[in-house]
Amino acid sequence: CGRGPGGCRGGRTDMALRCAASRGAGRQPRGPRREGTVRWSSAAKASAVKINEKASREKILTLESMNPQVKAVEYAVRGPIGIKKPFTEVIKANIGDAHAMGQRPITFLRQVVALCTYPNLLDSPSFPEDAKKRARRILQGCGGNSLGSYTASQGINCIREDVASYIERRDGGVPADPDNIYLTTGASDGISAILKILVSGGGKSRTGVMIPIPQYPLYSAAISELDAIQVNYYLDEENCWALNVNELRRALNEAKAYCNPKVLCIINPGNPTGQVQNRKCIEDVIHFAWEEKLFLLADEVYQDNVYSEGCQFHSFKKILYEMGPEYYNNVELASFHSTSKGYMGECGYRGGYMEVINLHPEIKGQLVKLLSVRLCPPVSGQAAMDIVVNPPVPGEESYAQFIKEKESVLNNLAKKAKLTEDMFNKIPGVHCNPLQGAMYAFPRIFIPSKAIEEAKAHKMAPDMFYCMKLLEETGICVVPGSGFGQREGTYHFRITILPPVEKLKILLEKVKDFHIKFLEKYA
Repeated sequence: CGRGPGGCRGGRTDMALRCAASRGAGRQPRGPRREGTVRWSSAAKASAVKINEKASREKILTLESMNPQVKAVEYAVRGPIGIKKPFTEVIKANIGDAHAMGQRPITFLRQVVALCTYPNLLDSPSFPEDAKKRARRILQGCGGNSLGSYTASQGINCIREDVASYIERRDGGVPADPDNIYLTTGASDGISAILKILVSGGGKSRTGVMIPIPQYPLYSAAISELDAIQVNYYLDEENCWALNVNELRRALNEAKAYCNPKVLCIINPGNPTGQVQNRKCIEDVIHFAWEEKLFLLADEVYQDNVYSEGCQFHSFKKILYEMGPEYYNNVELASFHSTSKGYMGECGYRGGYMEVINLHPEIKGQLVKLLSVRLCPPVSGQAAMDIVVNPPVPGEESYAQFIKEKESVLNNLAKKAKLTEDMFNKIPGVHCNPLQGAMYAFPRIFIPSKAIEEAKAHKMAPDMFYCMKLLEETGICVVPGSGFGQREGTYHFRITILPPVEKLKILLEKVKDFHIKFLEKYA
């Protein structure tokens, strides 16, 4: 065919088609044609397919040859939502994605990121001076004064300084060192990195990671991917999902028989359970970690989302410091925050940070090396994180609007948390603990034995069966409790409280009607 030494061999479909066409019926294409185009007869196409089939070979990457740890990963929050059904819309109440649910962005945050992204706007009178001041400072920390440049692996230095100042203000003067701050691609990136550096050993010495049940599936997924050992401790549903140190001790002692437990993960406020830990609980957990020589991970991304009277967010770092030098100088702690939750809801920017204290100096170098592999976190996300930790202050031009927008979001969430709790507790066969914080309800549901048997026949967990029926009949997408973990014989689902109030009321009424019909059908 004159296609070089190899002719049309080697699986090159485009060459094969041309060669096959030239060997086809021998007829020229009719009518005018553009330069470089060919019309293919059916015979030519069939010939080309045969050539391509001969050239194909067994795939290198298959389900059998792929990394088994990746195949073992499960992430319950995202997944199939079924086929088209006769309802007007699918309500995706399965993910804590505030803006997708209609929450408006915080104006000041978007102004600063816009100015950083397109610096020509710095000359525009449409933007306030306090936003311009922050944008200029961020850009000065970027190579070439551009958000498009790589940054240091730990993140832009001035933003890490702002994070440290924020932590000091939040914790009432507890010192924070910018060198202990690592900007991350959302909190998830930081959690995965710390777990990656912590996991080691084999057999009974393999690292065990203690996680709450119910838990956010990032943890079980990361543990599975790293081939570490998941050690479950159960939150006390009868006591508003409280964390009990006796349960921590039970889980730890049992795990010592088959692994080396050395990491304790805490989610506060809780996801999916919404509890806010009190000071005494945090002190008990820190003492337990100190006593058992455990590395503490404190997932605090919902620290702004506290709604119940009498509840207050306490950072693990603050309590650790106040417990005295014996604890503060010894307990290794990594704390995480993000732009995705709180009042910001900026999930798509993938901004976040972690603060790691009491890390061995040599391990610190190893952590920076590990983070260097991914070069740097998204720089626009770093800029967004800066506004979370360095918002307008009293006396600045944008303060009044900023505080109004922030309080509006948080007050609205508090109202929806109470509404959701009250409406669920009016449904027969449903019990919902108070939503003290975060963005979700995790109600316990009664599933009749007849429905459990039908779920088994479909090879589904009973609550997955329930959630799929809810989706198919109402268009409401929630996450089954089995995706987060739950005590044997109990069933739950997680639902976000993010939809607008009126839409949330309709959603909850639909759940109520569905649940009553479900009980009647399977009674």
